[in-house]
Amino acid sequence: MAFEGLTEKLSNAFKKLRGKGRLTEADVKEAMREIRMALLEADVSYKVVKDFVSKVSERAVGSDVLESLTPAQMIVKIVNEELTALMGGEDAKLTISSKPPTVVMLVGLQGAGKTTNGAKLAGLMKKQGKRPLLAACDVYRPAAIEQLEVVGKQLDIPVFQMGQIDPVDIAKAAVEHAKKHGNDMVFLDTAGRLHVDEALMLELQNIKDAVSPHEILLVVDAMIGQDAVNAAKNFDEALDLTGVMLTKLDGDARGGAALSIRAVTGKPIKFVGMGEKLDQVDVFHPDRMASRILGMGDMLSLIEKAQQNFDLKKAQELEQKLRKNKFTLADFYDQLVQVKNMGSLSDIAGMLPGVDAKALEGASIDGSALGRTEAIILSMTAAEREEPSILNNSRKKRIAAGAGVQVVDVNRLLKQFEAMRQMTRQMTGGRMKKLAKKGRLGGMGGMGMGKGFPF
Repeated sequence: MAFEGLTEKLSNAFKKLRGKGRLTEADVKEAMREIRMALLEADVSYKVVKDFVSKVSERAVGSDVLESLTPAQMIVKIVNEELTALMGGEDAKLTISSKPPTVVMLVGLQGAGKTTNGAKLAGLMKKQGKRPLLAACDVYRPAAIEQLEVVGKQLDIPVFQMGQIDPVDIAKAAVEHAKKHGNDMVFLDTAGRLHVDEALMLELQNIKDAVSPHEILLVVDAMIGQDAVNAAKNFDEALDLTGVMLTKLDGDARGGAALSIRAVTGKPIKFVGMGEKLDQVDVFHPDRMASRILGMGDMLSLIEKAQQNFDLKKAQELEQKLRKNKFTLADFYDQLVQVKNMGSLSDIAGMLPGVDAKALEGASIDGSALGRTEAIILSMTAAEREEPSILNNSRKKRIAAGAGVQVVDVNRLLKQFEAMRQMTRQMTGGRMKKLAKKGRLGGMGGMGMGKGFPF
């Protein structure tokens, strides 16, 4: 994820401070120098870094900090607060019109992921009970309309398009269509360019004048660093942006754009795209991002991620089955799929306080192994999934042939499942505390770390 390098450097700077019982102004000055270098290397603009370090230094050399029993912790607290303020301070919500439809105009350079991330945002609004409409106003890029229709179909969101005519006419017609068909939000996917030019800006200004959008969101690729900030300035001057959507924050970008855009343009980052899947979009929380940058974790986002990916009804049904010792292979597979949907282990680790996400970089659910697990389980009859003990050699050969695997793969899965079932029996049998004291509860993952398991 972005910011990993920055997190590492800031953590090293704070470690040096924590190693000292009392701090002097010289200690603080040295720490500020390291923080300044870390921010500059993360591609944060020089002016933003200068102002940030000045504010932190001014607060850090006060008597309340230097005379504190834990001055290093106080400085971390100050840096956290100033980072949060730098990125906007509070969550910036999407403006919703009291008179539908709410029109959201998506703008940006070509390649920023505007079409896909605009659709993601529409999908997020749909989950919140809205009835969005996607409008194809990019009539220049080959297959842009087709791409929007594809992602719209995947998200079950209607797409309005009129072919390659004047984008201004398409935008106006899309809003009228939404009024007639009960769509309370319209997302205008406008054309991008490889660079900012007068023709692009004039077209966008004409669309703005024609439909008076309630939101003009700039979709920015976090991977392009300071160029993202420059693009934001140009688009803001021409269109008066209402906010920014930052994409590809799951990549290895240095992340400085996120720290600079708000300070340079004064416009808030409202949403972030965190991956390629159509559900990987979230509201931007400055305080949570600051905590993650400082290695303090982001438990709130982790909890929300779990709530989104774990089916409450299935969880309640599973609880009842566990109580009655009726955990089946079908339940086993359901749990694997839900864990997989939470993303890579490094992403999850990055949300946990004190856990080095870099150490788990590349660690994720093995999709091919999960595919084999799914194939094996789906090749079984309902009776076999309910009670695997009936699986004799002939049945295992049939299942292996149906799943395109070897019998040894079937046996491995059955062994892993039985170990898991034994553990759940021990837990529901009231032995959890005894096992924990004996150190035998290593977690469910411990039994599945062998070769071929999807973790």
